Amino acid sequence: MSESSHTNVPSRQRKRFPGISSRAYEHPADRSALVALRKLTGFDTVFKALSGLLPERSLRLLFLSDSVRVGDEQFAHLNSMLRDACSILDLEKVPAMYVTQDPRPNAMCIGLDEPIIVVTTGLVELLDEEEMRAVVGHEVGHALSGHSVYRTILLFLTNLALKVAWIPLGNVAIMAIVTALREWFRKSELSADRAGLLVGQDLQASMRGLMKIAGGNHLHEMNIDAFLRQAEEYEKGGDLRDSVLKILNVLPRSHPFTTVRAAELKKWAESRDYQRIMDGHYPRRSEDGDTSVTDSIRESAAHYKDTVRTSKDPLMKLVGDIAGGAGDLGGRLRDKFTGAGGGAKDAPRDGSKDGEGKGGGES
Repeated sequence: MSESSHTNVPSRQRKRFPGISSRAYEHPADRSALVALRKLTGFDTVFKALSGLLPERSLRLLFLSDSVRVGDEQFAHLNSMLRDACSILDLEKVPAMYVTQDPRPNAMCIGLDEPIIVVTTGLVELLDEEEMRAVVGHEVGHALSGHSVYRTILLFLTNLALKVAWIPLGNVAIMAIVTALREWFRKSELSADRAGLLVGQDLQASMRGLMKIAGGNHLHEMNIDAFLRQAEEYEKGGDLRDSVLKILNVLPRSHPFTTVRAAELKKWAESRDYQRIMDGHYPRRSEDGDTSVTDSIRESAAHYKDTVRTSKDPLMKLVGDIAGGAGDLGGRLRDKFTGAGGGAKDAPRDGSKDGEGKGGGES
């Protein structure tokens, strides 16, 4: 039987989280941005007023006319997973869900007034039952967090940037907003990965799904531990030139790199925060109105500070050194960019001895 076949898995009881707030699983950077946006008076009203400009109606009609709507009679196994995910995360209104013909494995949650979930045939055919359950939970997590609103805006602005590319400076202004939204959305994907784990409650299935998205339906050729080692090598490898290339590579993407997502999810699954949720201790939706923007921003700042402190990336380590008041900034910059060894900067620079005074070799 193929890996992608949809069979009935052994039934097991999954924990439900009545009244759970999306703050329970949101990444700190994602959470602080959302709390601030939700606190803006009239924010929802303004964006609903813009709905005439946004392509939401067109997208809804497109999927209704040219995709397959999930229900009791079509893709019943996906419909069951969707209802199960909404029950676990206590999302009262089940979003509409469509399967669209596209060989590329992908899924998204869009919409202003009501979120809709779209999955491609490439994804449906790639993943097994439990892996797909995590993906459906991922998209329901987007819906619960309200990410669909901002995703729709991002799609609109990206399309608008293409249309006004010929106007001097017009594209620059819009792309600056798009770049900022993409950075936020990459963090929101980490949040949704956590929601997917809360729904599937199977870390191995979540990991397998991410591996398949990266390497295709060749699970027997892949290994989760080796995949996670790739993430570690990616983070700590190279010098500052590689750090800059990492930033340039990720800027145009709406999603973090797959190995990074896997490592982040495993780290969260092993955290006390995740265990507390599984034990029934989590923030409730009824408390969302009392959430402090200042506290959320402070928590986000603390997260980034901790990220810089613990990161193995050469650029982040340099930032940490500078913040810590480390001396010889010029020498550190030179060594980080060239990959020079730590002891090379102490060698004589007059070239008086063979093999000395040459600043060490590149790594």
